[in-house]
Amino acid sequence: MGRVVLPDVVVVGAGMIGAACAEALAAEGLRVTVLDRGAPASGTTAAGEGNILLSDKAPGPELALAQASRRRWPQLLAELAELLGPSLAEAEWEPKGGLVVATTGTALAPLAAFAAAQRTAGVLAYALSPAEAAEREPHLTPDVTAAVHYPEDAQLQPVLAATALLAAVRARGGRVLAGVTALGVTRDAGGAVDGVRTDRGPIGCGAVINACGPWAGRFAAAAGAGIAVLPRRGVVLVTGPLPPATVRHKVYDADYVGAVASGEADLQTSTVVESTRAGTVLIGSSRERVGFDETLRVEVLRQLACKAVGLFPVLAEVPVMRAYGGFRPYAPDHLPVIGEDPRLPGLWHATGHEGAGIGLAAATGQLIADLWTGRTPAVDPGPFRVDRPAVMEEVPA
Repeated sequence: MGRVVLPDVVVVGAGMIGAACAEALAAEGLRVTVLDRGAPASGTTAAGEGNILLSDKAPGPELALAQASRRRWPQLLAELAELLGPSLAEAEWEPKGGLVVATTGTALAPLAAFAAAQRTAGVLAYALSPAEAAEREPHLTPDVTAAVHYPEDAQLQPVLAATALLAAVRARGGRVLAGVTALGVTRDAGGAVDGVRTDRGPIGCGAVINACGPWAGRFAAAAGAGIAVLPRRGVVLVTGPLPPATVRHKVYDADYVGAVASGEADLQTSTVVESTRAGTVLIGSSRERVGFDETLRVEVLRQLACKAVGLFPVLAEVPVMRAYGGFRPYAPDHLPVIGEDPRLPGLWHATGHEGAGIGLAAATGQLIADLWTGRTPAVDPGPFRVDRPAVMEEVPA
């Protein structure tokens, strides 16, 4: 009977962040096993819109991570295509660009100031007049007072992308185990992690990466090293198919940026409209902290629909096919948690990306691999460290 070879790393969570971390480590030659209590990419990843955005991030650590990820995504998809073949690596990559619009006079100055600050950080952001915005998006409301075009914004299909990343893990000799629930970790005599406890029995390994998304706080607590990562719920509407080019960019009202940065628990909605390759239109966005309550509330759906029609009047006659909701991993200071836990050697975290996980995934995986191998990271890992005050001081009891 052959000797069982234990994995170097077990990644808990087969969503986009877990898949990106697993792929980056497998590419370094590590033996990687990925666990998920459900099907791969069936949680937060499946409830996302696939956005890869620079337009909604102020200068600072998250924008730096987003810029690194935007550079990395096309390269990563090309590498996956070379490894797996074009069909298995297809992720519907669309560098369509974004359009942020102001529809009131009071929004003009904040929109211009935000774009000016981003330019100092290297973001391409071009001011547009109302006429120029209408030329790019002919179905926009005539109430637009100004706009900013962000050509670097992009979109992909998140489930396809995560599935391709996991296929690459398998192609490099790793395993992806669905329907396996991680319950905590095991420790060696010195107190370091030497395995993960699951409902199917323990799996020995050299390290565990907590990529459980909104459930990362729960897994961290079960491992004995709690972190302040909580769920923040969002809802998306999906319309019936529209003629091609009805909506050409990711388009959102200027108040979206404020909602992204807000820590308020109460319901917040802002207008976000974008098309998919299938011709449907995705309408968001909502944010509220309601624990893990999965209830779809009519009030939220109504607000999203009304605001979308205000931005694109053509949508008033378009049927909504479905609505779906999901939980985003929320950290109190709105920054991801990435790196090894100093309290528990061998436990790593990659979570807290909130609604930006798809866009930040490529750089997050690369940062984990850089930290693991001891390379100088392309992005400063300091702001994302596990033991920063916001993550430690607000750990739920």
